[in-house]
Amino acid sequence: MHEIITVQLGQQSNYLATHFWNTQESYFTYSEAEGESPIDHDIHFRPGLAPDGSETFMPRTVIYDLKGAFGTLRKINALYEVDDESTPPQALWHGQTTVHRAPQIPLSSYQQALNAGTAPPEPLTRSSVRFFSDFSRVFYHPRSVVQLNEHNLSLSSSSVSSTGTGTGGAGGGGGGGLSTFEHHAAGDALFAALDAEHDLLDRDLRPFVEEADHMQGVQLFASFDDAWGGFAARYLERVRDEYGKCPVWVWGLQNGGRGAMVGRDKRLLRLANKARTITEAYKQASIIVPLALPEMLPSGMMQTLDPTSQWHVSALLASAVESVMLPSRMRDASKRETLGGLAEVLNAMGKQSVAGLQMSVDRPEATEGQRGGARLRQLSEEELSEGVQLDLRFTPSDQLDSYSRSNGFYKPRVFSQVISSRGYDDEEVEDMEVDEAGRRLRRSAYEPVTKGYNSTLRFPLLDSFPADIFRNDDVSPPTDSINITSSLATDSSVSGKLKLLRSTVIRSIGLEDRETLGNDLMDMADEYHEGWSSGSDEGEDD
Repeated sequence: MHEIITVQLGQQSNYLATHFWNTQESYFTYSEAEGESPIDHDIHFRPGLAPDGSETFMPRTVIYDLKGAFGTLRKINALYEVDDESTPPQALWHGQTTVHRAPQIPLSSYQQALNAGTAPPEPLTRSSVRFFSDFSRVFYHPRSVVQLNEHNLSLSSSSVSSTGTGTGGAGGGGGGGLSTFEHHAAGDALFAALDAEHDLLDRDLRPFVEEADHMQGVQLFASFDDAWGGFAARYLERVRDEYGKCPVWVWGLQNGGRGAMVGRDKRLLRLANKARTITEAYKQASIIVPLALPEMLPSGMMQTLDPTSQWHVSALLASAVESVMLPSRMRDASKRETLGGLAEVLNAMGKQSVAGLQMSVDRPEATEGQRGGARLRQLSEEELSEGVQLDLRFTPSDQLDSYSRSNGFYKPRVFSQVISSRGYDDEEVEDMEVDEAGRRLRRSAYEPVTKGYNSTLRFPLLDSFPADIFRNDDVSPPTDSINITSSLATDSSVSGKLKLLRSTVIRSIGLEDRETLGNDLMDMADEYHEGWSSGSDEGEDD
């Protein structure tokens, strides 16, 4: 087996990962009539035994979040609950005890229906999703849930992010101010304190690694523009120290797009946090994929997707992330690829580890004459040779003022790309001439290194997923599944983005770090135009 261990850091990441795990759970088959699942579940799920001896199968993940962020998700769930909570163990004390319990957060109607094994009485809505646990369909191992009590969600920036919807109300009180967990340094300091006391990797990650037969890699979800970025950077350093040759993929979430209506000072702080995180992660990660809600959405999606709802935004991001990484968990060896193999394609030149994610969506019933929400993605030879450009681009903007310096005419050079198509028969996908490694044969060195993957498995639209975000104008939303074409690519636009990020935040950085951070960003930017120049001065310093 080639197991993948997942690490989730913070609210944005846990919303996205919940959609991810719900989708993985939907691939299980339970009868001979359903046939064998095309997904190898052992890659992301671990077998085990509950205290009563029953078999369990739970995600290989570690979930970190602040006090008050987990909602109704308990560390000890129904599969591991064997003692009567009304008679807690007395341990060494044999006298009377008094148990004080904080008021429990009531289960959502969706969770009540799941526990009862019945259909939900009503569909989930933006207002009914208070926490990521409200729409979770899987059980987690008790070791997976790690609450950090040093900070409270209701008093941190995580609860007032531009993609949040009042998630802190039920989380309880506490002291402090809104800035308690929104600075990169706060996350750095928190990790240092916890690691000194507990050795976080030894306590939380190592048990999952040691029970794996042959770990394929680690994927880490974290927000880059708040204190979780500092926490993630230190976590990555420890992972690299402990597992030096292990591929590590980092999905860096960032508040952005149409929902990021915040003041200049707050946006500058977020960009400074991101600059610090991405330069530190760059030294440790195999691949970094910055993620944010696109500033420009298709007209139909602009009417149906709420950019202030974490449930909505994370669903859109998760559909792209889950689809583009589908090859890493396929059962069919001819359609499967490892994290290391994917990273090798994307980072073809050695130091280009920052990739951009794109996606296009088709309804299964769409035809050439009747588009079901997006154009059919049968990629042409011309697109493959110049670099695929899909409908939704999840690369965050590093501009201080939204829409102020966009250039729709600039077409970057694509160095390498991984394309994953799902829901299509093989004859519907462009047939590429490939070499022995399965990569597209290039007619010149200027063309991108390309590798494509295809599966007939569609992306399922579960009752925990806001399917109406894919509604197109007057067309009813898809109800079962959709076809998705997604891509990861490294291209020359990263150079301009990093230079712009440097010029934007450099004056807000303390003198002791300004030179180091500025040099790190410029060194990264230089890797994305080596041997080729666009002739554009985008992002250059004044």
